[in-house]
Amino acid sequence: MYHDSGNAARAVAGTTTGVLDPRPAGSGNALLFQRCTWCGTAMYQRLLCPVCQGSDLRTERSEGIGTVRHSSVVHRNSPAARNVSLIEMAEGFVLRGRVMGPPVGVHSGDRVRLSTAKDPVRGEPLFQLLDEPYRAWT
Repeated sequence: MYHDSGNAARAVAGTTTGVLDPRPAGSGNALLFQRCTWCGTAMYQRLLCPVCQGSDLRTERSEGIGTVRHSSVVHRNSPAARNVSLIEMAEGFVLRGRVMGPPVGVHSGDRVRLSTAKDPVRGEPLFQLLDEPYRAWT
């Protein structure tokens, strides 16, 4: 069994170090994502590019505007119903988050804006609806 002595100096090399610790000083509630420098694909919390398998990723800050692609109402592990949504951000990556408001009021195609980068309980991003839905038959 190997035990790390803690005395050995570890060389930090490569550009994926920002992925493992993506919160630079002063980022606050910013939503950070990675972009592959080789093919330009945007992704959220990855170590390798899903398109070209490159590891040369740079960390960027998202504007926080997106569109709900799918939303589900979940009743487990919580005292009240909540929604879990897949949100496609304007930069081109998709992430899982929660949209504030009544769970049945969130639908595919709704535009959302980042409210808080991390939910204090579940650790997922929180979003709020940008526009009131214009639905005649709801």
